[in-house]
Amino acid sequence: MQIFSVRRVLPALLAVVLVFAFSHAAEAGDTQEVNVYSYRQPYLIDPLFKKFTEETGIKVNVIFAEKGLIERMAAEGRNSPADLLLTVDVGNLMQAKEAGVGQVVHSEALEKEIPAAYRDSEGIWWGLTRRARVVYASKDRVKLDAITYEDLADPKWRGKICIRSGQHVYNVALIASMIAAHGEAETETWLKGLKANLARKPAGDDRMQVKGVYSGECDLAVGNTYYMGAMLKNDKEPEQKEWANSVNMLFPNTNDRGTHVNISGAVLAKNAPNKDNALKLMEFLASDEGQAMYADVNNEYPVKEGVPWSPLVQSWGPFKADPISLNEIAALRKKASELVDKVGFDDGPSS
Repeated sequence: MQIFSVRRVLPALLAVVLVFAFSHAAEAGDTQEVNVYSYRQPYLIDPLFKKFTEETGIKVNVIFAEKGLIERMAAEGRNSPADLLLTVDVGNLMQAKEAGVGQVVHSEALEKEIPAAYRDSEGIWWGLTRRARVVYASKDRVKLDAITYEDLADPKWRGKICIRSGQHVYNVALIASMIAAHGEAETETWLKGLKANLARKPAGDDRMQVKGVYSGECDLAVGNTYYMGAMLKNDKEPEQKEWANSVNMLFPNTNDRGTHVNISGAVLAKNAPNKDNALKLMEFLASDEGQAMYADVNNEYPVKEGVPWSPLVQSWGPFKADPISLNEIAALRKKASELVDKVGFDDGPSS
């Protein structure tokens, strides 16, 4: 008797259910729709989709998953019901491009609204919101109003820095930006210095790094800006507000090349059955209204210049963003990942 792994069977069954559900809606005559596969949690995007539907009459069907959507789209091939993929980080967007699940988009509106630094040079992935990779510093123990990424390797911070895995896409992109600024050899030296300054082995998400500062485990933590908003707005876990209020947010390198930024973005599915509607949704998300809403709900920054930041994001203060194209960052991700392994970064400071 053959025994099937539940982990293997369930994703396959779910994919069949999703295809049936989307197909059934189309057969019922509801052709004004768009099907979205999203790595972004529903509460972060539902308000935008409701507004889009109000303005266009196009229904948005959403499937959320923490992982596996790109692989699912590839496996579904021409039968995929997906019209649009939403995800975060240029690494994930590049994965979708390399997997061949996206298609080139030609849109004057998107090209006008989204700066070239935040979209694929070939038109496959498009940035929608920005987040900055910052340093969270203890209000009680660190008296600084400025810092650089390079400073994180200074021996004065020995045993005082918390960070998540070096192989996480957020840190891989940051390290890639260091390679772009300093070259591979100098970045390797910097990474060794940062490793030596860690308070513990890299672990947890960005929120847990801030908790480390709050608890006194470390004095500095590296994380994305939107985690501050997520913690401050977390009414279900009020202790996270205490974590957030224990730190100051420092935007590294604001006084020189600028702070590293990454994006959330979208990819038009290669076999999109509702291509025109998907394009309308992309253009809505890139509009002034869509940009303001998307950035506000996610505690992020619009990619479009001139769109006001939300009051909470404004409260964190201004900063200069590193102007480097994320296309260049994406091209250096492999080297960055290799450096993480080469120096044994995730083994921790004592290795």
